[in-house]
Amino acid sequence: MKLYNTINGIILEYNYSMFLINGHWDSLVNRDNLEAYLLSKTKTARQLALSEEVKYLEDNCILPPIGHQEVWAAGVTYLKSRDARMEESQSSGAASLYDRVYDAERPELFFKATASRVSGHKQQVFIRTDSAWNVPEPELTLFINANGNIQGYTIGNDMSSRSIEGENALYLPQAKIYEKSAGLGPCLYVTSSPIGGDTAIKMNIKRDEVKVYEDATTVSRIKRSFTELTGYLYRECDFPHGCYLMTGTCLVPSPDFTLQEGDVVEISIDAIGTLINTIGINPKHKSK
Repeated sequence: MKLYNTINGIILEYNYSMFLINGHWDSLVNRDNLEAYLLSKTKTARQLALSEEVKYLEDNCILPPIGHQEVWAAGVTYLKSRDARMEESQSSGAASLYDRVYDAERPELFFKATASRVSGHKQQVFIRTDSAWNVPEPELTLFINANGNIQGYTIGNDMSSRSIEGENALYLPQAKIYEKSAGLGPCLYVTSSPIGGDTAIKMNIKRDEVKVYEDATTVSRIKRSFTELTGYLYRECDFPHGCYLMTGTCLVPSPDFTLQEGDVVEISIDAIGTLINTIGINPKHKSK
């Protein structure tokens, strides 16, 4: 089932029907056995008529599926990501850092965004004006409740300023954390069954309506399990509203590609749907 956060309320899509779910996003999703709870809600929630479904789920009505949760991310969880990070950091002498963390017992985890810096479906994400090399990173993203249990999945766009991180690994927070540096959506896919390894992740980028990048992979290529990543994240952190965790990327555009204002990034993951973001520049920094 799919849970949408919209300007008109919370919508549950289940068994080809749409239901209006009363309640606050945080308290609704932050529980164990979320799938069973939502299934029980369909017995009393108002089912939307076909004519209402379009109104509630128009592109400009869909919000990112987040309330007060933090967004974190895992790095170098795919071999291709390791290789790309090593390539970009050769001149700084930090390439071995990424090689070592890929094989290390402890994964790389870092804070990505507060909810206010997260964009949803059909909304803009920003590139940094002080970076010459900006890329999107498509990532299967976990929703983990306050008890540390994975309850759902969404699509993540982990915007990254590779020239900044490549210059010095200590610049990672600046490369990753800025206004509208993360996209989530279009929904929270809720299931009691773990996402399978054959789940496909696809990304294409369009510029002036022409496709300039396209690639795909599967979740099976990830090195670490979701429970392993979750366990490390929750070791010494409490998340009273739950947390989102981007699990890393295996789709990396070539070094000669960088995003431009107006580009359209489409990320699709089986069972979840497609997250579409347009690339923008923070208007406060356009002239810099």
